[in-house]
Amino acid sequence: MCVFVCVCVGQPAQLSNTYSFEPPALKMGQCGITSSKTVLVFLNLIFWAAAGVLCYVGAYVFITYDDYDHFFEDVYTFVPAVVIIAVGALLFIIGLIGCCATVRESYCGLTAFVIILLLVFITEVAVVVLGYIYRAKVESEVSSTIKKVYDEYNGTNSNAQSRAIDYVQRQLQCCGIHNYSDWQYTHWYEESKNKSVPISCCRVNIGSCTGSLTHPEDLYQEGCEALVVKKLKEIMMYIIWTALTFAAIQMLGMMCTCVVLCRRSRDPAYELLITGGTYA
Repeated sequence: MCVFVCVCVGQPAQLSNTYSFEPPALKMGQCGITSSKTVLVFLNLIFWAAAGVLCYVGAYVFITYDDYDHFFEDVYTFVPAVVIIAVGALLFIIGLIGCCATVRESYCGLTAFVIILLLVFITEVAVVVLGYIYRAKVESEVSSTIKKVYDEYNGTNSNAQSRAIDYVQRQLQCCGIHNYSDWQYTHWYEESKNKSVPISCCRVNIGSCTGSLTHPEDLYQEGCEALVVKKLKEIMMYIIWTALTFAAIQMLGMMCTCVVLCRRSRDPAYELLITGGTYA
């Protein structure tokens, strides 16, 4: 880990009985800039970790949405996930730039670091806004498409709608749109004529379940629409809280960088002890 030291260049100490006096304001300023640089070092390490976390969250959203994509038609729902993956990749580069700029204490490098952080901060605020917008639209999206998906169910693995419904009913432990009786109004139920629902409606702990409506106690009682909406809203909240958390960290990074830049430009007695340091 890089260590940063700053000293004040002044008159040489005199070998006499006179003691040199350093103004308290100068000591406080040096303490502030050293603390800010130390925080910046740790923030740059956090940015690298954040890059991995954001990419993981974005990938998780993509994978999860892939299982539920038949229940909504708006492809723009993926926008927050795409943006958060892009921000994650950018954060890795930001951490590298920030570390180099902090080590060399380059004015140009730190200025570029602040500007990039500001742009990413604005992007993450946009992600939060989009997250809330699409979160509000989830319920209407699912309500408008779920009946169509159930009508296209045919019970075969080759049918995408059938795979999606069976997966959701097993994963969320639900049956039908509002409850298991909704299956009576689907094309699959009318064509099968066996007065039963798909096996995916059967409770896990009941091995003898055949999906027959004559034994409704063997079936999941809750409908899938409300649970799908709840699941998608939870996923969107993951994105929102992740973006808010790292936006706050980036705000702290911008503040610390500004402290270093302002102090460095105002204090002509500021000197680098790092080999290869630059005032550029």
